[in-house]
Amino acid sequence: MPRIYRTCDNLTTGDPFTEDGVTLPPSQQTDVETYYKPEHLVRFPQIGEGSAQLADSFFAYYGQVFAEGALTAREKSLIALAVSHAVQCPYCIDAYSQDALAKGADLEQMTEAVHVACAIRGGASLVHGLQMMDHVRHQSMG
Repeated sequence: MPRIYRTCDNLTTGDPFTEDGVTLPPSQQTDVETYYKPEHLVRFPQIGEGSAQLADSFFAYYGQVFAEGALTAREKSLIALAVSHAVQCPYCIDAYSQDALAKGADLEQMTEAVHVACAIRGGASLVHGLQMMDHVRHQSMG
């Protein structure tokens, strides 16, 4: 099954059925809708409908975590932005991009935070290569 995605041009023309600028045949067209919906972010507090006690506990904890402390609210926002990228949460990326800007961070600082997350995630992946190397060496000896 070919990849089907919207390009910037598709968003303006409303045609979701292209791949690399070529219109897909009808047999390969599906109604594409983004899995993540921006309106979910503003509706996040509604998660308490399933369990008000758990939601209230979570939001109280969340508020305490992001309150001024040994780290400034701006520093915490930059950390949250970096982690948002590491866990690849589009809702979090949206929220903490806005939050970091509102707390005085600039594009350079935000970009650097994202690169820190990238380095940690990349390093964590790379160090697991040692596990692979041990496995290969073990198999080669046996």
